[in-house]
This record gives sequence, C-alpha cells and structure tokens, in this order.
Amino acid sequence: MRLALLTDIHANREAFEAVLADLSQRQIDQLVFLGDIVGYGPDPGWCVDQLEALVAKGALALRGNHDRAVTTPDNVLNSNARRVIDWTVNRLNARQKLFLSELPLTIADGDTLFTHASANDPADWLYITTESTARPSFLVCDARLIFCGHTHRAALYSCDLAGRVGQINLAAGQTMPLLHSRRWLGVIGSVGQPRDGSTLASYAILDRDLNELSFRRVAYDATTTARKSREAGLPEALAQRLMKGI
Repeated sequence: MRLALLTDIHANREAFEAVLADLSQRQIDQLVFLGDIVGYGPDPGWCVDQLEALVAKGALALRGNHDRAVTTPDNVLNSNARRVIDWTVNRLNARQKLFLSELPLTIADGDTLFTHASANDPADWLYITTESTARPSFLVCDARLIFCGHTHRAALYSCDLAGRVGQINLAAGQTMPLLHSRRWLGVIGSVGQPRDGSTLASYAILDRDLNELSFRRVAYDATTTARKSREAGLPEALAQRLMKGI
C-alpha cells in the first residue's frame, strides 16, 4: 500500500493542484493530510472544499494549528499569521469551519502515528527541527513510524534500540528503507509554503509494502499565488516568502 503524505498546504491552490497532478501519475492508494490546510495563502475556501471532497473518497486528514485558529482563539500565532487567519475566517462558510473543527489532532494506523506537530504534545504545536526535539516523540509513544509537518522543512530521524536519535540526510527523489531495527520520524515538507530555500512544493510517499519513504518536490506557479496574495491584501512578507522559499 502506497500512501501520499501532504502537509501545510496553507491555502495555496496552485501548489495543491500541482501536487495532486503529480500524484495522479503515480500509484497511490491513500492520501494522508497532516494539517494546516488554511493560513498564509489566498485560497482557503477552495483548498478546504478540495480536502473535504478527498476525505469523502477515503483520504485521512488532521487539524493543524492554523486550522484550529479559524474556530478557536490562538495567541501563539505571529502577527502576520494572525492577520491572515482573521482574513480567512471571513472567507469560509459555516460548513467549511465545521469541517476543520472536527478534524482530529492525531491518527493512529497500525504501527504508524500521524500528527501535525510533535507526537509528545500534539496540541502544543512544538516544532521538530533537531535530534533533541525529535527525541520526545519517540519517548511518549510506541509507534514504529511517526509522521508530522508543521516545520515546513522535510527531515528524517531514526531512533535505535538504545534510544539514540539521529538525523538521516535524504534528498528529494531518494528512497530510504525504513529498517525494522529502528523507529522513524518523518517531518514532511510543506506543500504550500516551503522554507528550505526552494519554491518547489514538497510531499512524501510511504510505501508500506516495501517499507520505504521518499520525499518529492514539484514545481508550481508561485508567481500567481504571490500575485493573488497581494491582490487579497495579505501581508507582503508572505508573498516574498513564497517567491524565495523561506
């Protein structure tokens, strides 16, 4: 069974469409969305509708911190993120807001745990950026595979039988065997707002039969997304980030 893992779409229609088009050319059995369908970008309604339709067809989806902020006050977001959420709230209808509010924070599926941020405290939206910040997720659950988003940068960590955590360098397009002698934590890069210096949308494919993970990058029309962001009156800094991948 092959799973496509997508996260942090952030209301970026062009990136979302490009990834879905790329997936249509591959053998994928199920889509898994790890949260933050809205926030930052100019097309929240379209993206929520698209996700809802995919969930109706069998996709799994989680709630991210930006999704939560649409219906629940959140003082953690920075000023630009808060401004976009305030804008987003007025562009989603009641059904779309209800859909986001009912998404779970985690999904356990066999030996795999899906979450938006860290596994050790899913509702605290902790960032996994180093081996030390990855370690608590291994400590609080016994899942062999953990997948999350939130940081907008793809990364892969492993934990050996002695509890030692190490980071694995995995380039886009490279396939990594997820050896059963270790546990694994994959941080899936962002579809709609990558922050690793590349404007290419990011997602991952998990092959459960072969026990392999690969990260993928897909080109999309970031110029159009940035233009629509400016036309919507969203912060200029966000349009600049899209064009620079930061």
